[in-house]
Amino acid sequence: MAHSEPEDAMSPSQLIDGRIEELGDWRGEMLSRLRTLIKDADPEVVEEWKWRGVPVWYHDGMICTGETYKAVVKMTFAKGASLEDPSGLFNSSLEGSTRRAIDFSEGEKINDKALRALIRAAVTLNQSKAKR
Repeated sequence: MAHSEPEDAMSPSQLIDGRIEELGDWRGEMLSRLRTLIKDADPEVVEEWKWRGVPVWYHDGMICTGETYKAVVKMTFAKGASLEDPSGLFNSSLEGSTRRAIDFSEGEKINDKALRALIRAAVTLNQSKAKR
């Protein structure tokens, strides 16, 4: 991080801001765009910073993570295998019994409407499990 504050003195949102700035390329732009879509889909979402540098979004449980790699920005849905995906957004981690992910490559277009619907479905699933 290029910030003068130690990581533990910064909020998760500040750490995510720092990651986006630190990346300084298409991956930062993609992570920022995904973050905006998550917040649009669920204004009550809570941001966390886990596992030494992974943005994580919660609402009554984990919704998804936003991991950055050299060739992709990976959005992993914690309970993705339990979600309907009528638009076929999931393109990674398809063999698992719990998680599903979407890998976004440089220049790739995001289906905003479908992704917001998937995020809302993840929140609804978390809320249904939280009420039990």
